This record gives sequence, structure tokens and C-alpha cells, in this order.
Amino acid sequence: MKRFWKDLTGHYRYAIYSAKSELKSEVANSYLNWIWWVLEPFCFMLIYAFIFGVVFDAREQYFPLFIFIGITSWDFFSRCLNQSVKLLKNNKSIVTKVYIPKFILLISRMFFNGYKMIFSFGIIVVMLIYFKVPLTWNVIYVIPLMLLLFIISFACMTFLMHYGVFVQDLANVTNIVLRMLFYMTGIFYNIESRLPPKYTGLLIKGNPMALILSGLRKCILYGQAPDFKWIVIWMIIGVIVSALGIRKIYKNENSYVKVI
Repeated sequence: MKRFWKDLTGHYRYAIYSAKSELKSEVANSYLNWIWWVLEPFCFMLIYAFIFGVVFDAREQYFPLFIFIGITSWDFFSRCLNQSVKLLKNNKSIVTKVYIPKFILLISRMFFNGYKMIFSFGIIVVMLIYFKVPLTWNVIYVIPLMLLLFIISFACMTFLMHYGVFVQDLANVTNIVLRMLFYMTGIFYNIESRLPPKYTGLLIKGNPMALILSGLRKCILYGQAPDFKWIVIWMIIGVIVSALGIRKIYKNENSYVKVI
């Protein structure tokens, strides 16, 4: 861990600079520029709100906000995981010529996707005002929930980046698993009200993304406190998995250059 903190403090500026550069290049040739970062999840929210709110007659209070919170958080998680699989191969020109701690590339991707998520949460604030959602002090639980989202994402990314170098089909497998998790996480429905009680606890406590989404909706929309015990449990699990992932990356970083 000493080496990790040393590398992190010595190279975090590169992660920030790399994320900013990629953000600028992404919108350089676009007419709407950064507006796409908000427009894309907003359009998906409208589609899901119409399909499940009108066609399937969903009864959730503040349903558009309910969906938008889910889409915003899930997009960050899924983008980070998908991009981490081929991250070393996509940065071959950097990895093979200059030494940089490989996990810094992961942090750069998290900054990149996190910046987009901030824009989407700005829309959530506007929607909270529009729908006149009463906020309580429980909204402060957003902080540990977002921290848990970052820890869990980073933990998964470390292993996906490592095995993505050696397993050619990992990207396809990751897409399938994420699609399955998408429907098991409750993006457009409330797990606690739609599923039998015997499955509810298993899905929320056993799926950290379902726990995060449920917690965000509780503390933002309904003024309730999330299950803090399970937030702490998953944080501990995430830190342990992250440490194991970092150790594996350090152990194999010389092999990456040869394979890619």
C-alpha cells in the first residue's frame, strides 16, 4: 500500500490532465458539445418514463427522477467497467514507451466518466426543484453512497483491466454480465415493492449497485436513511478487492508490455 500511495500522489495530476484532454477531444467536433453528456441520459429517462410510467403504469412517486437517478449512477458504473477491459491495449502507445502505474489509467477513466456524471446530477438538482421534492438531512447519505460507487467500480476495474490483456473475449462477457445486472439492479422499477420479500433482501444486499441505487433514491426522494450497515460492509469488501487488484497489477505490469 505504501507503493500505491506513493504512485498515486506522484501521478494523480496525469490522471486529471488525461481526463480533461479526452473530454475536450470528445466534444471537439460535435455541434452540441458537452450538452450530449446531459442529453443522452435525459433522453433515456424520457423513454423509460414513458414505457414504464405510461405503458406499464408504474406507480412510483417522482418516477422520472426515480429513473434518472438510476440511469446516471448505472451509466458511470457500466462505462467504467466496459472501458477498463481494453484500457491497456487502447493506451499501448503510452504503456510501451513510458512507465506509468497502470492503475492511474483506471483513475483517469473514473475522472472522465465522473465529470459526465456531475453534469447529470446537475439535472437531478433542477428536477428536484421542479417536482418540489422535500429534502431532509438524510440527503447527506449521498456522500457515503457515492464513495461506495467509486470504490466498487475501481475494485471491479482492476481485475477487468488485468484479465482484459490476456482474455480476448472478456469484453463480450462483460457486456453480457452488465446487461444481466442492469435488469437485476432496479434501474426502472423498485425492487422492494415489485419483488417478493424473500428475493428483495438478497438482490439489494448481494448486489452493491442495487444497494447504491436504492439508497440514493431513499435519501434523495423519500427522506429515508439507507441501510448504512450494508454500505459499510460493501465498502470493506470493495477496499479488500481493490487492494488485491492493485497487487495483481503490480505483480504483472511487466507482462502487459509483452502481450499488448
